Amino acid sequence: MSRALVFPGQGAQAIGMGQALAEAYPAAAAVFAEVDEALGEKLSALIWEGDIDTLTLTQNAQPALMATSMAAMRALEAEGFTLGSAAFVAGHSLGEYSALAAAGSLSVADAARLLRTRGQAMQQAVPVGVGAMAAVLGLDLETVRAVAAEAAQGEVCEAANDNDPAQVVVSGHKAAVERACEIAKEKGAKRALLLPVSAPFHCALMQPAADVMAEALAQVEIKAPAVPVVANVVAAPVSAPEDIRRLLVEQVTGSVRWRESVAAMAAAGVDEIWEIGAGKALSGMIRRIEKSIACKAVGTPDEVKAALEG
Repeated sequence: MSRALVFPGQGAQAIGMGQALAEAYPAAAAVFAEVDEALGEKLSALIWEGDIDTLTLTQNAQPALMATSMAAMRALEAEGFTLGSAAFVAGHSLGEYSALAAAGSLSVADAARLLRTRGQAMQQAVPVGVGAMAAVLGLDLETVRAVAAEAAQGEVCEAANDNDPAQVVVSGHKAAVERACEIAKEKGAKRALLLPVSAPFHCALMQPAADVMAEALAQVEIKAPAVPVVANVVAAPVSAPEDIRRLLVEQVTGSVRWRESVAAMAAAGVDEIWEIGAGKALSGMIRRIEKSIACKAVGTPDEVKAALEG
């Protein structure tokens, strides 16, 4: 059996995530303490006792989801799991930072600070209300790309996330994204709906945030990961630190090629994927991409034990 570990992105956040892990495993509690110290605030209190609207703010959700994923990793390791038993790691958007931390390429503290910077920079890149994102269901990537190009009309409208065969997310100027929803429905989309996000991620409007991240990433040590990381923007495994650094910058404006990333892992023989951290959104996408892959969610103490017993 060949296994990969994947790490969720924004949208998976929930109040209370990771708390049971921290209570059951000292190593998991240490992750939240390390993130709190790195950020100079009690993010853990927000995650466990705060309100969902504050947690959902991009600058909070990004480091919070990474912390929860890394707490689950430390719980697995406390039960005897070794990363060397995985063929690949991968993460959806911000989840790529979690994957890099899990593989020892980034420290948890650096990942937390980078994600706080990334969240703030993405939020500040585009004034609230100027941009939007929408999920298009039931059309393939090439059709959605054509829809986005037709909808742009001089504005930005791009395919931002190729999530699975039935879901592509478009991102850009709000009016253009709204036009894309109407055009997609005319072309036979089952649904096309605006997403509750605070900024238009993974499109050209994020260039100011990419510039900020280039500067931030230049100052951080990136080591070769213990196992290859399947990078979002190339949908292929990378291990060289300078490639990782460059692709993390490109990822801010580039498309999340999740469908191709999962297909590439499957083609390399992966037949089991563990979703590490909050939620089960990636498992749903993976099943739609490659039915032969067995998925396990690993985000609670019970799930940690069940994954290792399996």
